[in-house]
Amino acid sequence: MSMTLRRLTNKDLDTLRDISIETFSDTFGAQNTAENMRDYLAAAYTPEKLAAELANPASMFYFVLVDEKIAGYLKLNVDDAQSEKMGEDALEVERIYVRRSFQRQGLGRVFIGEAERLAKSLDKHQIWLGVWEHNPNAIAFYEKMGFTLTGEAHDFYMGTDQQTDVLMMKNLASK
Repeated sequence: MSMTLRRLTNKDLDTLRDISIETFSDTFGAQNTAENMRDYLAAAYTPEKLAAELANPASMFYFVLVDEKIAGYLKLNVDDAQSEKMGEDALEVERIYVRRSFQRQGLGRVFIGEAERLAKSLDKHQIWLGVWEHNPNAIAFYEKMGFTLTGEAHDFYMGTDQQTDVLMMKNLASK
């Protein structure tokens, strides 16, 4: 199995949108109403919104290709692109989206490794992320990767349903 990471460009917009909708629906569709999912997906993954995210120099998107097939993507944020004000010393892992047929193949570890590599290259000393409080498998995975719950959370709306992400942080060793 060959695996490579490729940074996205504007030419990847349509594929990014398709994979975002596919993976988000697969992951959270069963826990939310069809109406709330439809409303959320229609707002979160518009071509205009994704194009603006891709154009932001403080956000970085990467596809992971497994045997030359797009298996998922990673979105990282620094500075003002972070979804919470965590400071200039932090890098946010905003999205790890893996297609269902590629799950349980170690891609999450690859993405966290890339986040750590990039954080160190940018002289960041912390990596953080938000994860839905009702996603124990993801929380357990991030704990295995060295993240700890911060005790902080932020709310977001899935359509009309208010939901909570818990925040997790990993401190990186100094260079």
